Amino acid sequence: MWTVEQCQNVQSASLDVMLGLAKHAFGSFEKVVALNLQTTKTTLALTREGIVKTLSAQSPQEVAELQIQWLQPVSENALAYRRQLQDILAATRAEFAKVAEAQYTASRDQLQDFFEGAVNNAPSGSTSPLGAWREAIKATTMLFESMQSTTKQAVEVAEGSFNTAVNEATKSVRRREAQASPVAAK
Repeated sequence: MWTVEQCQNVQSASLDVMLGLAKHAFGSFEKVVALNLQTTKTTLALTREGIVKTLSAQSPQEVAELQIQWLQPVSENALAYRRQLQDILAATRAEFAKVAEAQYTASRDQLQDFFEGAVNNAPSGSTSPLGAWREAIKATTMLFESMQSTTKQAVEVAEGSFNTAVNEATKSVRRREAQASPVAAK
């Protein structure tokens, strides 16, 4: 059985972990807010610049060319925002995963130690049921670790697919801009 001191130590450690995660979550939130403010400022400046240039155009062809020129920095700004946001989210997810893994490992080890102590201190004849419990815990642990591995792989595949889609969209926008520039010049 656990002593009062052991229970207090476990509760204190759990509180420290939760406060650390909350601190990290707020830090990430601050980064996202700062990124949103910076992106908004940049977008407003680009929009103002584009409108001023477009209003000074002398011909419809010049208006079309200026709009195409304006689209390039706006799309690059959007892509930079996405990359930075993804970096913030990935770092946050990695930190949470690291803490969760450490907590899982510590809990698993405590449970295994508990069962080992129970088996070693059990009266004769009761080791068989405790051994069955220990094997059930091992099987559950293996299942959880397998599911955890599969989840990690699924997240990596999803991130890769998302990055591929964004890169293809970027290439598509740049191709359209390149195709539109000669047409606008005519």
